[in-house]
Formats: sequence, C-alpha cells, structure tokens
Amino acid sequence: VILVGLKIGPAYLEYYAARKAIIEVARNDSDVPAQQMRRDFDLKAAIDNMAIAGQDLDISREGGQTVISFAYRKDIPLVANIGVYINFQASTR
Repeated sequence: VILVGLKIGPAYLEYYAARKAIIEVARNDSDVPAQQMRRDFDLKAAIDNMAIAGQDLDISREGGQTVISFAYRKDIPLVANIGVYINFQASTR
C-alpha cells in the first residue's frame, strides 16, 4: 500500500499544481490573449516541472469570463508489468 502511495502521490501533486496554475492564470485575465495565457502557464509549469504544457490548455470565453481547462492521462508503472493509469481533468469553470 505504501509503495502504491509513493508511486501515485507525485502524479496527484502535479495535477493540483496544474489546477492551481490555471486558476491563477484565469484570475489574472484582463482581456489577455490566449497565447499570453499559455506562456504564463508555461512559466508556472517550468517551475513545478509539470508534464502538461500551455499548448495542452483549452481556453475559451463563456459569459464574459475566461475558462481554462485541461485533461490528460498519466501512466504509472508499479511493479514488473503491473501499472495504473489515471485520467486527470480540471477547469476554472
């Protein structure tokens, strides 16, 4: 059980860091172009060493607010040929 926790823990930490980053990027929105938002996210992703990049973000406008979302799959090998995959998704909506 401890081994599984040690293996999947970093994936969840990365997900929460990415979710926090999109919330911060969306909060700083004052009609900022999508390319600038992607660059801002890339700077935050580089600091936290995230696997997801700005080009993976879906950026749209809904009701006058910017909505940023992402979805990705993380494959985590456990032991020998046994592994687990986790689908992560988040949105500022």
